[in-house]
Amino acid sequence: MTLTESLTPDDATVRDLQALPKGHLHLHMEAAMRPGTLVDLSGALGIEPVVTSGFSGFTAFSETYRGLLAAMDHPDHLGILMDQIFEDQAAEGVAYLELGVSPRFYAGRYGSLEASLAEMLDLARSASTTHGVAFGFMPTIDRTAGLENAIEVARAAARFAGDGVVSLGLAADERGFPCADFAEAFAIGRAAGLQSTPHAGELVGPESVWEAIDVLRADRILHGVRAVEDPELVALLAERGIPLDVCPTSNVLLDVVAEIGEHPLTVLLDAGVRCSINADDPILFGPDILAEYELCRTSLGMADEQLAACAWTSIETTLAPADVKAAAKTAIDGWLAA
Repeated sequence: MTLTESLTPDDATVRDLQALPKGHLHLHMEAAMRPGTLVDLSGALGIEPVVTSGFSGFTAFSETYRGLLAAMDHPDHLGILMDQIFEDQAAEGVAYLELGVSPRFYAGRYGSLEASLAEMLDLARSASTTHGVAFGFMPTIDRTAGLENAIEVARAAARFAGDGVVSLGLAADERGFPCADFAEAFAIGRAAGLQSTPHAGELVGPESVWEAIDVLRADRILHGVRAVEDPELVALLAERGIPLDVCPTSNVLLDVVAEIGEHPLTVLLDAGVRCSINADDPILFGPDILAEYELCRTSLGMADEQLAACAWTSIETTLAPADVKAAAKTAIDGWLAA
């Protein structure tokens, strides 16, 4: 079975995963672009679209991601992308979207990190209203850009805490850029009431997850799957209820795990660790969130009760509005009861 293969349509007893309300908590904005939109936006600028497949390893992946930015070099393109992201999330059954955004990419156009965030938030509010998907932003620090930039991003994020920004992220290559380097930036985010949501335990082992918890006081950890290598850490995650926002296909294609059948998601769930299921960078990895849920059902053998638990984790463990959480809980329970 391939990574993206879904259930056969003749299995009439299977619950419809599109109808399962879910949160999408690990999705980077530019890489949520539709492939056709990449072609269209690039063509409008008279440039060749970046090739989004065939890369090997995290460094090549990062370079490919940055290649997507060339297609965004027009004032109208951000609005097109944002509207389509929300439209696509609605079609996948997403009730709450926590979108990873990098205001630094757009500061030159809008004049500052804060102005970039303000523009993105305005576009997201409009798209949220149009497509009926609640949202929050996760401004994301680039580990490789230095502490000064990290503090600037944290301050910009804090400026919009409670006004569309809900968390502070940390991404890019873990190797050589440990969580501890960014303690000051995350202290700013926490003081403003933002959740601490760093990437950890992807390219670096359990020590990265320990550091995210001990130093950055992580509320959720993006990826985190290499925690499975340390039973004491797994027990701690389960005891404290710290969720992992997991991206199975991303982990396979970036060599975190050798193949989908070896992915530790079910091992972590069986150990009591709360996990959500996410797509990370669909234009680069292939599956969107609905396909990731289908993959977990078909290739990891996850039962509907496990999938529903992941869906509830993806909403309950966030700062989503109370009414969104209540409606999702009722709908998830109804999905299981059907």
